[in-house]
Amino acid sequence: MAIGERIRFIRNLRGMTQKYLGTAVGFPEKTADIRLAQYEAGTRTPKADLIEKLAEVLDVCPVALDVPDIDSYIGLMHTLFVLEDIYGFKIDKLDDEVCIRLDKNRGSMSVSLFDDLSAWQKEAEKYRNGEITKDEYDAWRYTYPEYEAKRTRERLDTLRKKQGE
Repeated sequence: MAIGERIRFIRNLRGMTQKYLGTAVGFPEKTADIRLAQYEAGTRTPKADLIEKLAEVLDVCPVALDVPDIDSYIGLMHTLFVLEDIYGFKIDKLDDEVCIRLDKNRGSMSVSLFDDLSAWQKEAEKYRNGEITKDEYDAWRYTYPEYEAKRTRERLDTLRKKQGE
């Protein structure tokens, strides 16, 4: 999720209008909503000082507004928070281990993501069980979804050949 989408999401979560947030960060009242709409639409990108002001008014950490940064633990945590907000990820505990699960009842996007994560889980299990090599597992991960589509086509071709015999 881009920074503009994050600003809009959190602004709406806080029940603020574009005009209110725009004036609160110092834009002239006359153009505050237009300026904020430009940032939310991605036609303008806020500089660091504006991100700080927006974060202060929205009462969030500036990292929560920024494009996901997984190069630090804090950035990774905020990325996970975005996944919770958008896709229904839930933090949970299973057998004394912290885990992340997906609420597949959250809508069609979550169902599709559930299918994708299930495919990943199956490939990871094949790798752990020695059914595929590390190279095969990496090929699947780094070319997903193309690799999965290719394998599906190959399976369909095999089935068609069998039916034609």
